[in-house]
Amino acid sequence: MHDLSALPATAPLAREVPSSWRDWLSVYSVALGAFAFVTTEYLPVGVLPQIADQLDVTEGVAGLMVTVPGIVAAVAAPAIMLGAGRMNRRRLLLLLTLLLVVSNLVSAVSPSLPFMLLGRALLGVALGGFWAVAIAVAGRLVEPSKAAKATALIFAGITLATVFGVPFGTFVSTLFSWRVSFAVAAALALIALVAQALTLPSLPSSEGLKMRALWAFLSRSNARRSMLLLATVVAAHFTAYTYIAPFLGHEAGFSPRETTAILLGFGLAGMLANFAMAGTITTHLRASLGAVVVLMVIAQLALPQLQGWSVTLAVLLWGIAYGTIPLGVSSWMQLTSPKLPEASSAMLVTMFQVAIASGSLAGGLVVDHAGVSAVLWLAAAIGALGLVVMLSFGLSKAPIAETLQR
Repeated sequence: MHDLSALPATAPLAREVPSSWRDWLSVYSVALGAFAFVTTEYLPVGVLPQIADQLDVTEGVAGLMVTVPGIVAAVAAPAIMLGAGRMNRRRLLLLLTLLLVVSNLVSAVSPSLPFMLLGRALLGVALGGFWAVAIAVAGRLVEPSKAAKATALIFAGITLATVFGVPFGTFVSTLFSWRVSFAVAAALALIALVAQALTLPSLPSSEGLKMRALWAFLSRSNARRSMLLLATVVAAHFTAYTYIAPFLGHEAGFSPRETTAILLGFGLAGMLANFAMAGTITTHLRASLGAVVVLMVIAQLALPQLQGWSVTLAVLLWGIAYGTIPLGVSSWMQLTSPKLPEASSAMLVTMFQVAIASGSLAGGLVVDHAGVSAVLWLAAAIGALGLVVMLSFGLSKAPIAETLQR
């Protein structure tokens, strides 16, 4: 997943005593789980050419490793939010993290693409469920006054995985193989599972998302347009980013080690941009989000025309742009329906995963039929469509949300 720090947390349970060291250890265990989930989600991007070669499929078809978990997670997120209210959240988190371990092990030993996609589908179930409950858990692990800090620590795991997830997989595969990359990810998930089992307290179920709130959110025109905005902007990124390793290797001529370094630079640039733009996103959302989407589109349009160090520079600019986009679109979704936070967060997770799945699928079709450079043109076109959707909200500073009539 991605930086969702703008999302509202479910109200924490009241506490009368300060949080203990064990409480904070439980927060760190969930943060470690977040790191493992996002690392696993992004891992195939950096090793896609190697997996495609060994499983004897095209790179476009191998992109289904990103598409399938996105589709499954998009369905799993609201389904689990609607259906898991009676299960103790501690038990649910442990089951979801265990499923992550199994997913990585299945991927590591996959003899064929269908077997690999089974493992990635299991990831999708675990991923959608994890994001459906992790936000609420953060505020319940510590005293109310520390809930925001606990949430920030958990999302720090997401940020670190966004930076290191793809280059980690690429680096391990250059030393050993892509199968070892998945095995190491399974070990990381297992460590998170043990940590959660040792530190998480009992978390009785609380009232979650209701179907009527979800329908109330979906019935509003500005909410639907906000979902379209999120989908187009995020899809514009993943349409091309899923196939960035083949582009850097085949078209730009970089070695696997150089590709690893460039991808690490992409992530670091994104992390720095996320921190640097946090305040600006809050105060000037329209202008900030519009600016970084324009920057992403320009970088994508420029890349097929560039060579050498200028390719690296364009990728870093793209990293700066995308580092701010998840925070921007999540803030936008929150402001769309401030009185329906649970429905907004559920649809944010769903649309983010739909965008990842549709973007990687469309990109794969273009890669196989028109080449890896053409996918950058498609991504830029989708990003431009996102800008058009954003302009439909107008240029004024008026609130994004409409007044609720019901």
